Amino acid sequence: MFRNKCNASLSLKRFIKRTTNMATVESMVVEEQREPEKPVDREKTCPLLLRVFNNIGRHNAMSEYHRGQTPANELQIYTWLDATLKELTSLVKEVNPEARRKGTFFDFAIVYPDPRAPVYRLREIGTTCAGHKGQDDGVSLANKKFVIGDFLDIAITPPRNERPNQRRNRPPY
Repeated sequence: MFRNKCNASLSLKRFIKRTTNMATVESMVVEEQREPEKPVDREKTCPLLLRVFNNIGRHNAMSEYHRGQTPANELQIYTWLDATLKELTSLVKEVNPEARRKGTFFDFAIVYPDPRAPVYRLREIGTTCAGHKGQDDGVSLANKKFVIGDFLDIAITPPRNERPNQRRNRPPY
């Protein structure tokens, strides 16, 4: 029954049948084949204005994105849709001194208007770590379906101190 509604871009389909006490449940897992991204010619393509809102320890509350209002901690970046999360991390570290420490985590999320309601929604898109390579470093805005006009919300989590009671080689008083 699902085979007639195939999409040409789908590369693999698996059907899973489970029988419970009362009924048979069918589900389908679909894996899509992604087309390779076209590189952006940054010399010929005009950059977009990316409005970034960062916060220490957590994402900004959704109530701060209400009726045209935005959080106060705005950073404006001119970039392209092929900008990676690691590239954006380095730009945020340039202007935010507390985010420069090795081991600082950057949790990225797209904040977008809900088309069915007058509210904004948040969708997490990846995490990077200062000074370490990660699986989301090469993820671009285009990969995560960023739309020009959306906001980027970054939760910056500084590294934990391994020894909080350490007194930097000072004798105790």
